[in-house]
Amino acid sequence: MGHESGPERRPTTEDVWRAIERASFAVLSHLTPEGEPRSSGVVYVATGGRMYVAVAPDAWKARHLAADGRLAVTVPVRRGGLLSLLFPIPPATVSFHATAVVHPAGELPDEPKQLASLVPAERRAECRLIEIVPVGQFLTYGIGVSLNDLRSPALARARVPVEALHAAS
Repeated sequence: MGHESGPERRPTTEDVWRAIERASFAVLSHLTPEGEPRSSGVVYVATGGRMYVAVAPDAWKARHLAADGRLAVTVPVRRGGLLSLLFPIPPATVSFHATAVVHPAGELPDEPKQLASLVPAERRAECRLIEIVPVGQFLTYGIGVSLNDLRSPALARARVPVEALHAAS
């Protein structure tokens, strides 16, 4: 994800997507049909410019996202390796707006193969799949910069276009 630091090295769309693919936990934020804010932590798989989350068929996430399809996503990206066990190093983050498609219960696509790890075989017929597509820009903090540069918001923050990701997919 980049060995250079400072303003000369900015993360690319590919750097950001690699970070998303390596992580597996995200926070989804959206509004209920009544306009109330909600957020929820989810386990996901990411591939091909999309994230996938499996939920129970009656889960409020599926109901609310099916009604509007708009959400915000934040992915914490662990940094620091062994050093993070000794010092309080906050995770890097990737945040973005997205659209969501909630697939009907039992309709899991054969591809991508990573979905098999997300949904146990005995639950596939009953769960709903939420397909999340990033839009606009990724807002990053700490992606593609050194741990030392995390102390400087000007160096650690970046805006990275999502469009290049969809063009490459």
